Amino acid sequence: MRIHLFPQRPDHPLADAKELKRILAELHVDKAANAVDELTSWFDSLKHARNFRLDHYFDVLRQLDDAGQPHLRRLARDYLYSSYLSRREQQRLWERSYGYWAAVAALYDLCTTRARLESKDRGTDAFKISLPLADARLQAALRTCIKWLTYRYEPIEKDLWKGLGRTVLAAEAAGHAQKPVPLYPGPMSSSSVAQQYLHALVFSTSSMDSLVPQQIELADRLIAHFLPAFVCSPDCRAGSIYWVDATRGSAPARLARQPGAARPGLRFFSPGQALAGLEELIHVVERDEVPASLNLGGEFTQKALLPVLRHLRVCWALQPPQRRHQRHTVATRMAVLPGFDHSYTVFSGAAASLQAEAQSWVVENVSLGGLRTCFDDSSTDRITLGSLLCMQVEGGDNWLLGMARRFNRLAGGRANLGVQLLARQAQSIELRPRRSGFSAAVAIPGIWLHDGEVPGIVRIVLPLGSFSVRETLDFSQDGRLHLLTPMEVESTGSDYEIARYNDQSPA
Repeated sequence: MRIHLFPQRPDHPLADAKELKRILAELHVDKAANAVDELTSWFDSLKHARNFRLDHYFDVLRQLDDAGQPHLRRLARDYLYSSYLSRREQQRLWERSYGYWAAVAALYDLCTTRARLESKDRGTDAFKISLPLADARLQAALRTCIKWLTYRYEPIEKDLWKGLGRTVLAAEAAGHAQKPVPLYPGPMSSSSVAQQYLHALVFSTSSMDSLVPQQIELADRLIAHFLPAFVCSPDCRAGSIYWVDATRGSAPARLARQPGAARPGLRFFSPGQALAGLEELIHVVERDEVPASLNLGGEFTQKALLPVLRHLRVCWALQPPQRRHQRHTVATRMAVLPGFDHSYTVFSGAAASLQAEAQSWVVENVSLGGLRTCFDDSSTDRITLGSLLCMQVEGGDNWLLGMARRFNRLAGGRANLGVQLLARQAQSIELRPRRSGFSAAVAIPGIWLHDGEVPGIVRIVLPLGSFSVRETLDFSQDGRLHLLTPMEVESTGSDYEIARYNDQSPA
């Protein structure tokens, strides 16, 4: 009989400290994509490593993950803010980043699972001091997976919520859920398992499906800033507006839908003092100031910040926004033409020339304020949140003007889009700046919105960047000259802006 007096050595090159140091030193520091690919490949190899003591295994994983952070930040910046990327390049960046976080989450989960299964092992005993960090990084990785899925408006898998719930409950049972740990090297990186879980909950309840990816990232940064002011408790306290069942791994919901009987996994949370802090920040930014203590990962203008801040104010309000119009279920098709140029052509009376370019969508429900559609996602390369949409319901004879408001991808290559109705009646016009010289002859295309007109005020859709508060305009319609004094930009979309003018037409 053979007796193993000495433990077997790990069968993995990263088990050698000198080799690990060399590999980390030789990562492609000038090519973030290559570095992330290499690290993800090492993570895949670690899944099958044998004979690693748990404490050593975690230390190798921690060092690899530390090395990956600056490269991941570079990829995220490129994905969110590089205007020159093709759709295919964006897809590759997304796959690299999401793949990294999914892989590292699986390995941190493996560490915590081994700690439970090998409780009497020497490596597990040495690993116990690192368990709070392992749990916190697992939560952070799962939360980041949710964020990357949200960038593409993908559905959040139930396994992610199960993993988050299971980890926070295990950390609570072990007594370290609230323990702050330095999550990653660098200043201001302290966090805890409970904070990471709460961050994921707040993110999920902040209606990210109506924000573009850059705004989603801004909202995520703002959530991190205000997170200490949020309140989370096993009890439904006064002011609680959301709940989640950590045991069942469900996504959080507003208390408008009750959780039912009390059970151990229920958690209730509310903005607490975060809502007051958000209101104060909105007032500061409205004065065109940004506090130095606000870490947004870059510098952002008042124009970029205010829509996100006001969006979060609605989501965190104690009373949810009420639907103003009742929805009615329907099942009909409609033709859709996206963009300002198409819309201008349609409302000029030349819709027939664009018939071949129209997409066919299915309308699922309608209300006075908008509609929800379902369509083939692969056929909508130009549809983004904020897009102008010109629509004609099958069998109808008039065109509607709307704006893409909420987007969600579904299984099978389908997607849902919520559309806010801007006008049931509109008219294309040519606006002339009232100034002398050659430039005065250059007309500005506009779409005059006739719905909800207020006497003396007109609302006009213009190409993006056309509005000037210093420039009066005029246009002629049905033999009448309209003199327009600029008031303000009401809203802005991907290639257009809606402006309000005083109409000082002579009687």
